[in-house]
Amino acid sequence: MKTSELFPRPALREAFRRSRIRFVPDDSGCYVLATFDEDVLYVGLAKNLGRRMGQHLDSPEKVNATSLGRAVWFFWLSCVELNKVERTWMNIYAQHHGTLPVLNKIYSATPH
Repeated sequence: MKTSELFPRPALREAFRRSRIRFVPDDSGCYVLATFDEDVLYVGLAKNLGRRMGQHLDSPEKVNATSLGRAVWFFWLSCVELNKVERTWMNIYAQHHGTLPVLNKIYSATPH
């Protein structure tokens, strides 16, 4: 599933590299890790998007290749209704594939 199929659509993206964290805001929001072709690998929410991107870059699971490819893009949507947007994105993905994205294990309980 492509990031363009999510609603509301993630507004911005940055390369999923440590050198690009400074371009990701400290806002709260929902985000997607995606392949070069913008296939969704992970859906999450965060109180601080920039810090959360850095945490994922420290996670071997998030930086290594998956069956769909490796994370190349960090897409995000700054928002206040974190749980609602994340659930919507997860539900859209599940409707298309019958499962959660490959790097998601469970629905997030709280923002990071």
